[in-house]
Amino acid sequence: MRSTRRAAFPALLSCLLLAGCSSVQPGEPDSSSSGASAPAASPSGAAGAGRSIAVGAGPQKKYTVQQQPAAGSCHYRYDKGEPLEDPKCTPGAVSPAVTQANLKSTICRKGGYTSGIRPSTYVTGKEKKLNAVSYGYTGNMADAEYDHEISLQLGGDPNDPRNLWVEPPDPGHKKGSGVNNMKDPVETKLHTAVCAGKVTLAQAQQAIVTDWTTALSTLGLN
Repeated sequence: MRSTRRAAFPALLSCLLLAGCSSVQPGEPDSSSSGASAPAASPSGAAGAGRSIAVGAGPQKKYTVQQQPAAGSCHYRYDKGEPLEDPKCTPGAVSPAVTQANLKSTICRKGGYTSGIRPSTYVTGKEKKLNAVSYGYTGNMADAEYDHEISLQLGGDPNDPRNLWVEPPDPGHKKGSGVNNMKDPVETKLHTAVCAGKVTLAQAQQAIVTDWTTALSTLGLN
């Protein structure tokens, strides 16, 4: 046994020096070979002091319908009646095309940015129906928004399934009156603050994925 240990030590030391050995033990999942790799930090630094935020594919010339989570696998959370996403299904994803360095030519440019990168309603309409099944949403579809968790005006990825969810209407919403969610004005205020230099893009992205209902107060923007 002692001779075996002596023989193994040089090999182990060499492996560590070359950083080529895996620490995965038999029976444990190896993230390096898995299709669902760990979320990467945003190029804009969106990880901030919180968790890393995944980076999506960014704007595409042609969008395709994305696969959604399994039926019933996603569960809404509520804060004072306001619906929040399931962070396991919709953790958010940012676009690599938007960074702190290029705000003036992307989300803060005059004339707007989001209209030119939105997927077509043909694509999002199909995704919305599939995502409703993922979340078990059975309400009026016209009252629910197929929402970007990190909005496009905050550099969110346009069609990454990790960044889209069927957002139910707010408490007291009149059935059949269409989409009118309190999350939307929060996103607009964050966008204004980012473009005015009051907060960084990373801070705004992190705040919105943590909890949109507290995002403004967290950043002192109330």
